[in-house]
Amino acid sequence: MRSFVAEPMRHDRLFLAGDAAHIVPPTGAKGLNLAVSDVTVLADALGVWYETGSADLLDAYSATCLKRAWRSEHFSYWMTTLLHKDPAQNAFGHRLQLSYLDYVVASKAASTTLAENYVGAAPTL
Repeated sequence: MRSFVAEPMRHDRLFLAGDAAHIVPPTGAKGLNLAVSDVTVLADALGVWYETGSADLLDAYSATCLKRAWRSEHFSYWMTTLLHKDPAQNAFGHRLQLSYLDYVVASKAASTTLAENYVGAAPTL
């Protein structure tokens, strides 16, 4: 599964958003949500710039969006490796994968982490 992140998501007056800025595997179902989030952050920043002339939010655009993008990239990678068997993986690796899947299903803490990341409620640092 292909993943990509362009850093920074801005060059002068060019702002990248959605798949132009980051591509996530479909396993985590994050692509459209990330695109909408990028556009929302950019629209708010442009609104403030047009209303007040302040470029503070425009200057923070890339850093703001990249926090969510990297969190989503990691979650999508994690879900892909959790749910899809790698044909190059040996028996030991496959058993580790099954063990972790069992843990996620059985553990309230692990299932909460999965749920928070899936719906986008996990805090970004």
